[in-house]
Amino acid sequence: MKKTFLKTLLCTSATATALLWSAHAVAEEEVTVGYQQIVGPYVSAIAMKKFDEPLKAAGYTVKWRQFSSAGDISSALASGGIPIGVLGSTGIAAAATRGVNMQLFWILDNIGHSEALVVRKGSGISKPEDLKGKRIGVPFVSTSHFHLLVALSKVWKMNPRDVRILNMQPPQIVAAWQRGDIDAAYVWPPALTTLLKDGTVLTDSEEVGKASVPTFDGIVVDKDWAEKNPKFMQAYTKVMADAYRDYNQNGAKWNESSPEVKGITQMIGGNGKDILEAMKMLVFPTAQEMASTTWLGGGAGSGAVKALTESAAFLKEQKQIDSVLPDYSGFVNASWAEQTAKQK
Repeated sequence: MKKTFLKTLLCTSATATALLWSAHAVAEEEVTVGYQQIVGPYVSAIAMKKFDEPLKAAGYTVKWRQFSSAGDISSALASGGIPIGVLGSTGIAAAATRGVNMQLFWILDNIGHSEALVVRKGSGISKPEDLKGKRIGVPFVSTSHFHLLVALSKVWKMNPRDVRILNMQPPQIVAAWQRGDIDAAYVWPPALTTLLKDGTVLTDSEEVGKASVPTFDGIVVDKDWAEKNPKFMQAYTKVMADAYRDYNQNGAKWNESSPEVKGITQMIGGNGKDILEAMKMLVFPTAQEMASTTWLGGGAGSGAVKALTESAAFLKEQKQIDSVLPDYSGFVNASWAEQTAKQK
């Protein structure tokens, strides 16, 4: 009797210890993910904790970290500070060229009208030629920076050096704008929405993209880390696909009081009205669309690879990077979108 009781007690104790160690191991598998001040289903899903349970079931917990610029995220990826982060297409091209071992695996949005060159009312700027000698704020090595340079040199045939281009992050742009320190800015919401209250759009990335390549925001991951953590990647992209499907089906019903919109404002600031207006300027592709040749699929012939190649060529032309790689297809991975696209 005593032996049976002792045996049972030891087995129970061993099981409890194993469970404690298992729980401890799960809790210790913390992943830091970097994001920027952008709007969309992704940020809403973060705010509403949609990632928490699926990733916990896969053995991970996530620490979300907001970065103010593509350069900061690129540096964090290169140093191993984070394995996953949000970058615009130009930032991805720059980081890839500089040797950051990463892959683009998700398209957050097609930027289009949501990035624009806005001029201050009263600045005396009514046409491109009026920009000469003026001060323009823009986050360097961002999609906005890329399209600003394209607009100046390729669309308007101007020398970018004739304009005073200042490296500023979105919050700095808003502050400088309100002080009157800059005459114009090329930026995205929520900063763009604030500037439009007393500014006028001179051009935007929908228009400039027609003269070059479209720009987009995407999520990149350290290549080696992704290969070692497939369960994380599967759970992560499944949440993304669900969030995008829900928005494309129900986003038209969102209003300022919707929890999804409130969540975005809590994550990046701004107000519900501005967030909704900003989201209408963007296109959020489905997992099926991402897996197609329009975006990630098709190897060297994919839309993403073409955009990265042209972005890199222009960055080199503007002396933002030293060289252009012969092939950017190794920095684009369609497999996770393809797997997710097959799921119901």
